[in-house]
Amino acid sequence: MSDQNKTQTIFITGASSGIGKATAIRLGNEGWNVALAARSVDELEKIASELPEGKSLVLDCDVTNSAQVEKCFEIANDTFGQIDAVFANAGTGGKPGGFSEAPQDSWQAIVDINIMGLAKTIQAALPYIKKAEGHVVVTGSVAGRRYLDGSMYSVSKHAANALAYNLRGELKGSGCRVTLIEPGMVDTAFFDDEKPDALRPDDIARAVTYAVSQPKTVEVGDMLILPVTKDA
Repeated sequence: MSDQNKTQTIFITGASSGIGKATAIRLGNEGWNVALAARSVDELEKIASELPEGKSLVLDCDVTNSAQVEKCFEIANDTFGQIDAVFANAGTGGKPGGFSEAPQDSWQAIVDINIMGLAKTIQAALPYIKKAEGHVVVTGSVAGRRYLDGSMYSVSKHAANALAYNLRGELKGSGCRVTLIEPGMVDTAFFDDEKPDALRPDDIARAVTYAVSQPKTVEVGDMLILPVTKDA
């Protein structure tokens, strides 16, 4: 089977809900093999049941645990034979209070997951991505371009955006591609109430699908995706 016709494999962190779930379902139904990685294994099993038989792999994965992340990539590679793309998407939000009053343990979780977890995921992925001349997709945020008052989450997304740019520089000449996805507000489990004017997870899934479906000669660098503003 030629590279052009072979089934491609994507490894998705934070795959149990929101953007990760929507992307897994969209790509799985478009013929990709999907390695579903998250801590909520029960939710991953439900997603896998919606995908074509043999196209998904459920992985209990805590992105803050380097050894666990590395083992999950090894299992995915052994299962599907190659990893063509990684969607480093796992993340967490913050708690109210700003820098004056927010609990420090919420800051630590943000740093551990949104920054260190992202970096650990990419480091574990790179041996496979380099071998495949593959694709790294990073979930950043418009909050990584703007300044949100008192927001450690925004700080973490500035770091995620910078990581994607710095990774692209490191991989220059390798044949690998890096795409930074920067959504505006998305109606996900981050919020306690519905956000009717926000983007939907599948809006971002379509963007990821577009990026990873381009020919190997095309790198989609950044995608800033915003909801349409209805009020003047």
